[in-house]
Amino acid sequence: MEEFAPQAITSGRMRAVGLLLRAGVVVIVLAGIFATLDGGTPEPAAGAGRGARQPPPPLPPRTPVSRNAPEGTVTIAATGDIVMGSTPRLPPAGGARFFDAVTPALRGRVVLGNLEGTLSSGGASKCGAASANCYAFQMPPPYARWLMRAHFTVLNLANNHSYDFGATGLEQTVAALDAQGLRHTGRPGEIAYQRVGAIRVALVGFAPYPWAQDLNDHAAARALVREADRNADVVVVTMHAGAEGRDRGSTPRSTEYFLGENRGNVRAFAHAVVDAGADLVAGHGPHVLRGMEWYRGRVIAYSLGNFAGYKVFALSGPLAVAGVLRVTLRGDGRFVRGQLVATRLTADGTPVLDPRGQAHALVRIHSRADFGAHAVSVSQTGVLG
Repeated sequence: MEEFAPQAITSGRMRAVGLLLRAGVVVIVLAGIFATLDGGTPEPAAGAGRGARQPPPPLPPRTPVSRNAPEGTVTIAATGDIVMGSTPRLPPAGGARFFDAVTPALRGRVVLGNLEGTLSSGGASKCGAASANCYAFQMPPPYARWLMRAHFTVLNLANNHSYDFGATGLEQTVAALDAQGLRHTGRPGEIAYQRVGAIRVALVGFAPYPWAQDLNDHAAARALVREADRNADVVVVTMHAGAEGRDRGSTPRSTEYFLGENRGNVRAFAHAVVDAGADLVAGHGPHVLRGMEWYRGRVIAYSLGNFAGYKVFALSGPLAVAGVLRVTLRGDGRFVRGQLVATRLTADGTPVLDPRGQAHALVRIHSRADFGAHAVSVSQTGVLG
């Protein structure tokens, strides 16, 4: 994650997005959000979601339905990047109320977030002397309790800021999460497991860094996902990948680079892990929302944007637009229903619900442009189809 100055939007698609955001053409009522947060999917309002389709898999289902799959369903909520400030710039009241406005959206038996930065104190920053182009994030270890209070159950540590204070900072982060009973994934070979009733859920994080499970080693990624699939009924992959910037909403077909780093070929990676057994892929890293794709009957969300970032992000235009992805799956991993709950960041980077639903318009535009017939449709109330 980098803090960057606003850049010019040069593509026609991003000009269209900007017009939509400024015009506020997408209207959504909060009642529509909360009606779906308890796991139900209401009918769209009259005229809403017109033309939405059910998700026929663009390829044959990855695997046949298992007769041994447990009964029931599991709802998974996933967010993008989370930074609860960085010492000494921290939220009011010691961060205790930082997630209050969005906690109702974080409902699910499995709630996954990408924790950027460390829950640590002391130690040497990777940036050394002050630098205009280097950012290291350090949150007080007790802030792990606010993640737990906001209903998170699993945090991804595979990203470019989990090693901001070296091995000691990462060790303190893991200890702080463990102290609150929060699971974590993303370090090399690390799989988090969570049981929801009879359903066993595995979560695996990837990023293109040596302290993370390597996103660019697809063979190793497939092997780890197959291991997770052998030990669980539902497998969720989270990836921190792709170039950064307000003009990076498109999902290219090629490898992406940023500041000289190989940030991965996100399409090739996501398809590889679904082929290996992943039932849902949730991405983050570009700092903006990207489109969603149906691949072999599974949902791939290529970027969920900036979920929370107290006084650490540039937040102009699409950089302040985000969402909570909520997907309900059967015990064999098959899709039941889904919704994108629209959120945004205030001027200081506090997350709040967005009654205008700007996220729905952004994801709809990028999905159609990038994935065509394989695009996940997003209704005016955020219902996926």
